[in-house]
Amino acid sequence: MKITQLETIQLAEFPNILFVQLHTDEGLVGLGETFFGAPEVSTYLHDSAAHLLLGQDPSAIDALRVKLKGYVGTQGTGVEARGASAIDIALWDLLGKATNRPVHQLLGGASRPAIRAYNTCAGYRYIRAAEGQVLDNWGVPGDGRGVSGPYEDLDAWMHGNAGELASSLLEQGISGMKMWPFDAYAYASGGTNITAAELDRALEPFRQVRRAVGERMELMVELHGLWNLPTALKIARAFESEGLRPYWIEDPLRPDDIASLARFAQATQIPTTASEQLGGRKAFRELLEARAASVVMLDLGWCSGISEGKAIASMAEAFGLPIAPHDCTGPVVWTAGVHLSLNAPNTLIQETVRAFYTGWYRELVTDLPRVADGMVTPPPGAGLGLELRPEIGKRRDARVRTSIAEPSHAAMSA
Repeated sequence: MKITQLETIQLAEFPNILFVQLHTDEGLVGLGETFFGAPEVSTYLHDSAAHLLLGQDPSAIDALRVKLKGYVGTQGTGVEARGASAIDIALWDLLGKATNRPVHQLLGGASRPAIRAYNTCAGYRYIRAAEGQVLDNWGVPGDGRGVSGPYEDLDAWMHGNAGELASSLLEQGISGMKMWPFDAYAYASGGTNITAAELDRALEPFRQVRRAVGERMELMVELHGLWNLPTALKIARAFESEGLRPYWIEDPLRPDDIASLARFAQATQIPTTASEQLGGRKAFRELLEARAASVVMLDLGWCSGISEGKAIASMAEAFGLPIAPHDCTGPVVWTAGVHLSLNAPNTLIQETVRAFYTGWYRELVTDLPRVADGMVTPPPGAGLGLELRPEIGKRRDARVRTSIAEPSHAAMSA
């Protein structure tokens, strides 16, 4: 079997997502995905990576992984790493289809029948526009972008209803929830300061949950890497002094300063989770060696795919630490993460976003992981177990680009 065509698909309605499909001479198609900078990643794949892939055996996953490594950006999650992530996910999907086995079996089999899920309390339009991870792209009701269903969880905790939100999740068997009320103050100060009044307001959603449901709900605190070390520690100590007992604090500062992240992790009793922002096993090795995290979070759409994710999970296991795959992006990466979560013996918990998997994810793909009674399992079937809906490439807002093996590896159409 040989790769005959590299195809990328972007949709104007979802400008941050890039879908990648690898076509073969045996008619099988592998599906991959990455998030943020979709046009730039597409350009890289067609202009720089296609000639390394076309005509190659897609089952040679490790050889292609090494071939795609660039000369610069060795530990980043930039364009090259995101492109490699989408390609690697598609290659594993192809291998599963060729062998008629689900990806988690190819990785070593299921370590459990299902994995515990928690809910990231985003809404239907969270990070939907092209601006990136900023306040203007949160997509809250009233911003002119609309609401499309019953789980507008972002609006709930932002406007005083975190306790009701926690009760709603518990009714579905979901006993973990993530919120990020500190971000606005980080953007205002550049992450250098949070006042006592701001700290009090940001803690209130967590207090509401404790008042409403007590210890039945685990509280995940998301800081998005926006703070400097002294201010991140100030936030952690506020949680400790109030006895709110978070399950973890996630990405308190950027992981490009591992030494400072380690100082944070060692200065608080709250577990530190890091980091979806890291790319590749070598960067995660440095995180682990520095003892800078208690929970290892990776994003398969950014860290260079399933191959790297499996390696990172195994390294974390060797250090006696759990993993918790990230999802707040697109349906294919989420599904790949669920396969890894099912396989890895040291998976702690899997991120989910109920506004996504009950909402717009269903508009894009044929199937999704099942979330029931607070547990998640991958969709049945070979490979990842899902395909792009056939109408996606025909949408009026679709931009489809292809690179084909003949007559030349760089042949393009748009």
